[in-house]
Amino acid sequence: MKVDLQGVREPRMALEEKITKAVQSAHEYLENSRKSITENNENALVDQVWKASAELEYALFLFSVLRQEDHQTHPWKVDLESKQIEVAPTITSTQELLREAKTSFEKGDLPEAHKNVWVARGYLLKVQEFFEKKRK
Repeated sequence: MKVDLQGVREPRMALEEKITKAVQSAHEYLENSRKSITENNENALVDQVWKASAELEYALFLFSVLRQEDHQTHPWKVDLESKQIEVAPTITSTQELLREAKTSFEKGDLPEAHKNVWVARGYLLKVQEFFEKKRK
């Protein structure tokens, strides 16, 4: 269902700028999470992953507003088992996906950028699931 936000809709450029900032913030939080790994500070790691995930959720919301006329479902898959993940390599893979998203976005390839952000968010959800199961 397309929602008409006439008079409320932000200009396309503003939405694109917000997406870029959210992806950049997520990347920075992940860089901080890598520092937490080397410092063996699990609480800080979990906090940084949570903040990165929140930024990616916001970016995905903005993508949905920006691309609402596409009526697209998301057939993309996240092929990680939360029981078998290794946190540091998963964070590295997530950062690579965000770099690819930024490059695609700069080239004007919004579908590819959207896909990379969606998969990156999925990776972080798996990391969060891993820590939740570990705490139980």
